[in-house]
Amino acid sequence: MTVSSDAWWSRSRAVALDGIAWDEVPRWPLPPAAVRTLRYMQDIEAHTIVYVRELLGTRAIDEPAVATFLATWFYEETAHGQALDRFLAMAGHASLARARSRAPLAHRLQERAMAALSRVWPDFVAVHMTWGAINEMTALTAYQRLAALAGHPVLAELLSRLIRDEARHYAFYSRQAARRLEAPAARRTVRFLIDRFWAPVGSGVQPETEVRALADYLFAGPEGRAAARRIDTAIGRLPGFADARIFERWLERKRIAPGLPL
Repeated sequence: MTVSSDAWWSRSRAVALDGIAWDEVPRWPLPPAAVRTLRYMQDIEAHTIVYVRELLGTRAIDEPAVATFLATWFYEETAHGQALDRFLAMAGHASLARARSRAPLAHRLQERAMAALSRVWPDFVAVHMTWGAINEMTALTAYQRLAALAGHPVLAELLSRLIRDEARHYAFYSRQAARRLEAPAARRTVRFLIDRFWAPVGSGVQPETEVRALADYLFAGPEGRAAARRIDTAIGRLPGFADARIFERWLERKRIAPGLPL
């Protein structure tokens, strides 16, 4: 199933912030773990420009629908970063300040490897769409968990608006992935790469301690593990992923599980 670029272009807009009770934000204290998680999320949303830079060197931009979607995705995710930054400021907490132009050597090498793989593998976009679907489903589930755990009504309202955007992004990625994974060769290669190399968005960008702290806060315990299972169930609908436990296995490798402290 294809999604027209016109449909995405006409529907794209920055997250609506009208009606958010910004002045009420300081009334409800945030747990330290929620502040830490918000800073992580805000930093990653603001990092979207770097992910776009990586993709500009690949064949993903040769497809009009995908290229248009990436433009709208960048715009909307950047607006998410700005909204979270505003919330943190109103709550009395500074967001992370980090240069986006100084990528670590490992990140620059990954960029070059992606571009090279794209040139030699015609089905490169299939892995990008599948990877994106997992990341978007993980992001919207993480926002749901944060809203439930933080106990802050203004934050919950803001996150509900971000979740609607992430759900639309997930719909695009998953539909594109499902169509491309119908090809057996692409399906086998994508599954191989996801099983061995996927990690939550922010891994390699944020310190490992921050990635683990976020996972422990949002996905430890029975309710957290149930949320992780919902992510894997959604991804399991993609061709070739029916038996996948992508996110749960990552949690197990990091020992983020009920009864297993950091």
